[in-house]
Amino acid sequence: MTYDRREVLAAFHSENELGYPLLQDENVRHFEAYGIKNEQYQPGESGYGIPHPGIVFVNADGLVEFKFADRGYRDRPSFEAIFSALGGE
Repeated sequence: MTYDRREVLAAFHSENELGYPLLQDENVRHFEAYGIKNEQYQPGESGYGIPHPGIVFVNADGLVEFKFADRGYRDRPSFEAIFSALGGE
């Protein structure tokens, strides 16, 4: 999910032949609801709407199963940690 305009998403999607949809949050409502919006930027600033880097896994029933967001973009969970958090072995 990104705050980029639909035209940007459509071009990126087409250019990279993705097999999944890209989600847009141009008004930042979802990032705020998930609690992952980077508060460092204010409306009108070029970085406004940027989320903290992270992962949100929503299951088929629409429930959030796993959420990770960190203020620093360098610290990310490993695939194994994510897989384990989702009940994998």
